[in-house]
Amino acid sequence: MTIKTVEAMLPGVIYLSPSPDTPPFKAAGDRVAAGETVALVEVMKSFLPVEADSDGTFLGYSTETGSNIEPGEAVCRIEVAQ
Repeated sequence: MTIKTVEAMLPGVIYLSPSPDTPPFKAAGDRVAAGETVALVEVMKSFLPVEADSDGTFLGYSTETGSNIEPGEAVCRIEVAQ
């Protein structure tokens, strides 16, 4: 098993759920598919998806919702079978 880090591609504010009154996109132990949205980055009032780049098991977020994030900063970790 390999642990991959999903990183932010743009600077902005990170959101871990689709709206304030809903649960996060993923919880530890959930299955994740490549291309699936795991978070949103708000940039100038636009919400852009942060997508998993591999299939695997979601391990957890590396940041808090509403915090500022920079390109290359870790958003979450995924365990990938080789």
